[in-house]
Amino acid sequence: MAGGTAIRGTRVGAGPMGESERGDSAPRRRIDFYCANGHITRPSFAADVSEPDSWDCARCGLPAGKDATAPPPIPRNEPYKTHLAYVRERRSDADGKALLEEALANLRARRSGKV
Repeated sequence: MAGGTAIRGTRVGAGPMGESERGDSAPRRRIDFYCANGHITRPSFAADVSEPDSWDCARCGLPAGKDATAPPPIPRNEPYKTHLAYVRERRSDADGKALLEEALANLRARRSGKV
């Protein structure tokens, strides 16, 4: 007897032979999406659903649109912001100077022993 790891009762290629055994496949349609790098992505959708306006490119991951002449622009990558950059977005230079003067006045008062 050969090794006991074989699956009994089956052979390579055994299984459903076509749609007659699996049933009919749903009607589908392919839509072309174009990215800014010139790639074409062709996902398939069921015939009775509405397709999306954009799709991620399968090759480069950029957004792709249906118009080949005007694909969506490449999104800008925002660089990492430091804490100081966020503070500068919220406060003007005048606010910063006022806060600095207030903090220095408090520090001078503590050092002179008035607090």
